[in-house]
Amino acid sequence: SGHGGPDPGAIGYKDGKELCEDEYAYDVILRLGRKLIENGADVYFIVQDSIDGIRDEKFLNNSINEKHFGNLPIPNDQLERLSNRVKIVNSLYETNISDNIKQFAIEIHIDSRSERKNIDIFFYHKEGDTLGLNLAETIRKTIDKKYSKAQPGRGYEGTLSSRNLYMVRNLKPTTVFIEIGNIQNPKDQKRIIEPNNRQAIANWITDGILNYFIKN
Repeated sequence: SGHGGPDPGAIGYKDGKELCEDEYAYDVILRLGRKLIENGADVYFIVQDSIDGIRDEKFLNNSINEKHFGNLPIPNDQLERLSNRVKIVNSLYETNISDNIKQFAIEIHIDSRSERKNIDIFFYHKEGDTLGLNLAETIRKTIDKKYSKAQPGRGYEGTLSSRNLYMVRNLKPTTVFIEIGNIQNPKDQKRIIEPNNRQAIANWITDGILNYFIKN
C-alpha cells in the first residue's frame, strides 16, 4: 500500500473528517491480501501496522505506526522510502524465484491530482512489460464486468497506461499500480470510505488476478 509512517499521502475531507490516503490504501491491501491467501497465494505486506488490521469504520484515523516489512522504520525522505521498498520487494523476489512460482507486486494508491474529478479505478504498468500490461488489462476488464452486473448502465472508464514511476520502473516482479479513486471527489469518497466498497474493490481485484491465471 502506498505511503505510510510519516507520509499520509493525499488528504481529502468529508463531513469534517480528514481522509488520509495511506490508511485507506492499507485497508484495501489487507483485504486484497486476505482474499489472495484464501485462494492459495503467499502474500507479503510491505507496509505493516502492528496495531491496525482490517477496519470496518468509515473514517479511519491516521497514525504513524506503520513499518516496512521486517519491522524496519519508514524513512521521512521520499526517495529513501521508495528505495527501501524496492530493495525489500526485489529481495523477496530473489528469495522466492522459481520456475513454478509466478510473482507479482500490486501497489494500491488513491489519486488526488484530478482537481476533485470523479474517476474510476485505473492502472499503470511498466513500459514494455507485456506481463504487467496483460495482468492490469485482465483486472480492468474484470472490474468492468463487475460494474456492469452490480450497477447496470453505470459504465466504467478506468484507464490503463504505462508510467515511469520509481516503484514501477525498479521492481523486478511483474508490477501493477492501481489508483482506486480520487480522495478529493465526493463520489469517489463513498467508494473509499464505505467498508463494503473497500471489500468489493479487494474482491474484484482478486477475481481479476485469478482470471489472469485462468487465461495463462
